[in-house]
Amino acid sequence: MKAVVYKEYGAPEVLKIQEVVKPTPKENEVLIKVKASTVTTGDTRFRKADPFAIRFFNGIIKPKKQILGMFFSGDIVAIGTKVTKFKIGDKIFGSTGMSIFNAWAEFICIKEDATITSMPVKITYEEVASVIFGASTALHFLKKANLKKGDNILVYAASGAVGSAVVQIAKYYGANVTGVCSSKNFKFVKSLGADKVIDYTTEDFTKNDVKYEIIYDSIGKISYKKCKNSLTHSGLFVSNNAGLGDYLNLIWTSFLGKRKIVTGVSSDNLEKLTQIKKLLETKKITVPIDKTYPLDQIIQANYHVDSGHKKGNIAISFH
Repeated sequence: MKAVVYKEYGAPEVLKIQEVVKPTPKENEVLIKVKASTVTTGDTRFRKADPFAIRFFNGIIKPKKQILGMFFSGDIVAIGTKVTKFKIGDKIFGSTGMSIFNAWAEFICIKEDATITSMPVKITYEEVASVIFGASTALHFLKKANLKKGDNILVYAASGAVGSAVVQIAKYYGANVTGVCSSKNFKFVKSLGADKVIDYTTEDFTKNDVKYEIIYDSIGKISYKKCKNSLTHSGLFVSNNAGLGDYLNLIWTSFLGKRKIVTGVSSDNLEKLTQIKKLLETKKITVPIDKTYPLDQIIQANYHVDSGHKKGNIAISFH
């Protein structure tokens, strides 16, 4: 089978499409013919080993796990002898997680009790594979922040995969949403449900005297220090990609003052996947896809993500 393999860290050119051995399901596993995947900033960080700490997980000199991709959709084509939850022909989507990766391959094996479930109706393979990263991250951090109906939330980088999901899910919870993006993405962010949109190239939201219960930085481009005066007295700065400075501030804010920092690492699980499926089926969220690339254009897809200017998600099609 074909898979995207990388044997050294670096630019997108380290990715090579190669023939590898097709996996065989164990007794508690299903074999999935992958129909679609996605390229996320998580994938590109592992590809580049940026931050350097990634090397402690995945090999100091070269990557241990050489096939990236965590999110996928596809069809079950074989099952292990003890599998009871799924059958051959089921259409499913899910996450392999950082401990496995392997979704940039034509076939993957995964345990039946892993983070997988049946696909929602009336949605494409590309859409459902692409939505997991942003929606799962948004659900995780908005829950940690205890977002409530009527809260004012500002979403920085509101047009990206995570930001676009935060805007939609925050609106679903009844918040008043302000999105921050470039002017070319105004209409897009408005279409997601944002009540107000700010162009970061012409307006500094930290100087407009507006206070927010939550400021959500979806790409790690701003900091608590810059934003703290734009928070309410007990407001929260949320970042799913916090820098060292924010982690240091997290320590002292945990003891001093009512303004706090919410950060860490989001993990995927079946509960969140099921919630995402429900949100899709009830049309509470949509899946904005900037561009869909065929598998043999995986390098171009990585460059698109590396540019930092994608609108929504990048999909990879295997069919």
